[in-house]
Order: sequence, then C-alpha cells, then structure tokens
Amino acid sequence: MSEKTKLAAGSGGSVVVDTCQVCQSKDLEPVFFAGYLPPVNGMPTIGTRPEEQPAYPAQLLICPRCKLAQLGLVVDPAILFPPSYPYTSGTTKILRDNFAELYSEVSQVYPLKPTDLAVDVGSNDGTLLSNFHNAGHRVRGIEPTNAGKLANERGINTLIAFFGEESVRKVVAEDGRARIVTATNVFAHIEDVQSVMKSILTLLDEDGIFISESHYWLSLLETLQYDTVYHEHLRYYSLTSVRYLLEAHGLEVIRAKRIPTHGGSIRVYAARKGKYPVDKSVGEILNTEERELTTEKIARFRDGVVASKLGLYALLSEIRAAGHRVYGVGAPSRASTLINYVGLDDGILDCVLEIKGSYKIGKYIPGTLIPVLEESRLFEDQPRYALLLSWHIADELIPKLTARGFRGDYIVPLPVPHVVAGKREN
Repeated sequence: MSEKTKLAAGSGGSVVVDTCQVCQSKDLEPVFFAGYLPPVNGMPTIGTRPEEQPAYPAQLLICPRCKLAQLGLVVDPAILFPPSYPYTSGTTKILRDNFAELYSEVSQVYPLKPTDLAVDVGSNDGTLLSNFHNAGHRVRGIEPTNAGKLANERGINTLIAFFGEESVRKVVAEDGRARIVTATNVFAHIEDVQSVMKSILTLLDEDGIFISESHYWLSLLETLQYDTVYHEHLRYYSLTSVRYLLEAHGLEVIRAKRIPTHGGSIRVYAARKGKYPVDKSVGEILNTEERELTTEKIARFRDGVVASKLGLYALLSEIRAAGHRVYGVGAPSRASTLINYVGLDDGILDCVLEIKGSYKIGKYIPGTLIPVLEESRLFEDQPRYALLLSWHIADELIPKLTARGFRGDYIVPLPVPHVVAGKREN
C-alpha cells in the first residue's frame, strides 16, 4: 500500500491496497474473492432488530516477487479491534499449549536470564506472557483492547494501546529494551508493516530475538482454508516473504518452524544479522516453498474453494430437506467468513454454540441472525448434525463431544465437505 493511502486509526474508512505491503511491487495478482464481509467481531446482541451493518470486499492477492499473500483492502483497525473485542486467547487450549511450547523452546535454544524482558505485541489477555512471567522473567504486554485489562488483573503488566512508535517509547522508557519480542497471530494484522518493523527494532536490544507466528500461506493452500480470509488478516506469510521483509530491516531469519495453530501457522525467529547461527530449518522450509508455491497450486486452490462452497450447500440442502436440525459448533472468526461466503442463515443453521464464558454468547454471527448460544444446548437438544466451524481441529473435537454425550453426526465443511458418523442412537 502506498504512503499516500495509509489509513489512520479511527478514520472509520478503508483503503485499497495498490502495492505489495512487503516489497512495494505493483504486480499483484488476484487469487480469490470472498465477497463483501462484515467485520468478524461486529456481533449484534440477540433480539436487536437488523440495522445497517458495514461490509467490506475481501479479495486475496499474491505478490509474485516476494510470495506474500495479502488482502486487497485495509479497514480502519478501530473498527476491527474495538475496546469490546470479544476474543481471548486463554479460552483456547491449543493456543495455551502452543504458547507454553514456545516458551519451552525459547528457554532451551536461547536461554534467558531473570532480568531479561519479554514484550508481546498484541498480548491479548496475557496468556503467552504468563509463561515468561511464571518462570521469573520481566514481561510487558502491548494490547489495544479490553483484553489487556484482564491481563493486568492477572499480574501481567500490560500497556493498553495500539502498537507503534508512541507505545514503544513508553515501554522502553519504563522497562528498557527487550531480549524477546513476540508477535503471535498479530504480525499480519497491523497495517503499516514497515513502521511495525521500525518499532520492533527500537524495542529489541542488540542481542534481542523477534519471534512471530502467523497464518502460513502454504498451509492455507494445502487445506483450502479460505475461511481464514477476513479483514483482520492483512497478510498471509510464507517464509520467503517474511525473510524479504526482515532482511530489508537488517534482521535475518535464524530459525523457523511450522506449527498447528489456526489450522497451520509458521513460527519465525529473527535477530540482527550475524548475532546467532542460522538453523537448518530455515533452508529446509525455503526449499519446500520453492517447490510448492506455484501458480498451478494457487489455481487449484481457487477452483477448490468454489467446489467446496457448492458441496457444502448441497449437503446442507439434503439435510434440511429431510427435516433435520443443524447446530454449528464453535464461533471462531473464521466461522463468519464461511457462513457469509457460503450464504448460510438461521433457516439453514439453527444456531452456533460456544463454550461457557465466551464473550460471543448472546450475539448474532456477523451479517446474519444466527444466534450464538452456550454449548450445553448441543447435549440437551441433541440435533441430528453438528457443523464443526472449528473444523481444523475436528480430530480433537469429535471424540470430546461424543464423550460428553452428543449422539448425532458431524459435518466437517473443509477441505471437502463430509459427514463423520457419531454414536447416534437408532
């Protein structure tokens, strides 16, 4: 995106991306159009009458030069991340486990002293930093939403602000520079990534390590994850594109790892050039991308998205024609994209269920009148089918829901829509 079209937070608007956000190339090629999507966390309260709701075009583009996939529109972050933002990372077991594993990996490969500072960008409720904090390290979170208040209540020192030059100055003045800076599932969310990198360099000490985790472009292609395309996700990184960005700011990739979170992400370690040896994992992943990130694979993805949409609609049409009820299970942000792109409404999907304590309970799925209710209803009402909207962890969900007493069948919507038989009583 060019400097002249940079979007100011709080403007209430959006701007079209006309250049690659990493390498500034104007040669961007369209991959997939998900339609006009409402903000995934714009969830009206159940019972309120429908009123005008914004929706923004969601087109995925690819940069042939640096292999960055990116959305073709940037929406004001104040719209996407309001103070009432309902997401809390601590409610998701796979994320809790991932952050614990990240700390374990850091402490083994790059040992820390108790005096070392760890700063998390977009720290949410402090779940990641709690691992550093509990091990005796100094920590500081930077988080723009009310989730930061939850972190402070847990003893995780958190600055409630958007990440940028001003917030970094404040943290450095109060805590000094950081040995570890993490940005997990947020490095692809902030608009001006060049400014983000400058702020990260200001925050890192000379021997500091920057660790990012982001949706991985290759995983998205491999498993047809079109539902992870929404406006919070401005970029979908390959290691090739991350390296291009980091090297432009004097950092080098020293370690990389594919991880299972969010249906497939990549964890990337970077430091100032020459400070640490480069692990063999870097070359291995780069070589894989050279083989796999082809125009043919992208074309297959595009065709597969359409086929998947038609297949899911046909499956649900048969189910509803037979008079069966379908409840959605899980209301991650990706559910909003799938529901809106496929065109589901409350006449097709009776409700979506969330675990007890979720801030999304009592709301409608964005762009619809599908209510989000408490998960116990699945076991009390026993619909014939449960549509797994967190389908990327279906192998984990199905045995758990069955063990808890659900007797129906499961619909896994992606990559190929299909039914998994449960323990339905005859």
